[in-house]
Amino acid sequence: MEHLKGKVAVVTGGAGGIGRAMGERFAREGMAVVLADVEAEALDRSVAELRAEGLEVTGVLTDVADFESVAALRDRTLETYDGVHLVCNNAGIGAGAEGSLWEHELNDWRWAMGVNVCGVIHGINAFVPSMIAGGDEGHVVNTSSGNGGVSPLRGTPQYAVTKAAVVTLTECLYAQLQDAGAKIGASVLFPGPNMLRTGLFTSWRNRPEALKKQRPRTTPYPTIEDIEAQMAAAGIRVDYTEPAEVAEQVVAGVRAGKFWIMAPSERIDEQIRARADSMLARDNPTYLREVPG
Repeated sequence: MEHLKGKVAVVTGGAGGIGRAMGERFAREGMAVVLADVEAEALDRSVAELRAEGLEVTGVLTDVADFESVAALRDRTLETYDGVHLVCNNAGIGAGAEGSLWEHELNDWRWAMGVNVCGVIHGINAFVPSMIAGGDEGHVVNTSSGNGGVSPLRGTPQYAVTKAAVVTLTECLYAQLQDAGAKIGASVLFPGPNMLRTGLFTSWRNRPEALKKQRPRTTPYPTIEDIEAQMAAAGIRVDYTEPAEVAEQVVAGVRAGKFWIMAPSERIDEQIRARADSMLARDNPTYLREVPG
């Protein structure tokens, strides 16, 4: 999908962080952009700020865990712009579970799976049929993470499981779009390769009442500062990637039709090789990390 100007993009989780950066970058390429998010105030603020710069941006309040909400996002997009060409299933949360995996509350799993996995499925089911029917070139970008998509952090199984699922979903989507002869590409995005300061670490602020924790936490929710301190204590240098850098990678990846949107990184390459080597050797996993890095 080389030409973006005049096309329509939809970005979930678009009120801040990577989502907003992608939306802004697409709009600067001349696209009409629909930002979708579950946070009304943040969404309104982002849309107003981008419109003040003369960019074509629309906001639609959306809960990606609810298919009817995503279907309404699609309908609003088609009513407003009469088409859609680029869909970024980017919304994601950290469920904030604590303790060992077998001690995690089922509501933590339900929330993580609902947003991080079903949110992507809902985006695919809602938009891809319309994109195929439109007959134009298009692209779907699904946001994963090195944590799970490459190799999991042992302390965050829910997040890692959901982000690993996004990779497999996108692989199957890519192959089936090819089989169908659709003019639609698919990519899996690995933001980074370094730390990003996004709202992921405060996902608890948007947790639905129906999936509230069933027992109080015994420890505070970890913050990005906590993660940074753990990395420093482990002797790992803390570097950062700005959301705007990720957005630039996405634009380049979509234009080039690349499936893997992943910035070059010796560290990530080592993790990929360690996992692959373990599988090829039929050996026990020794590559699982405590903290990012």
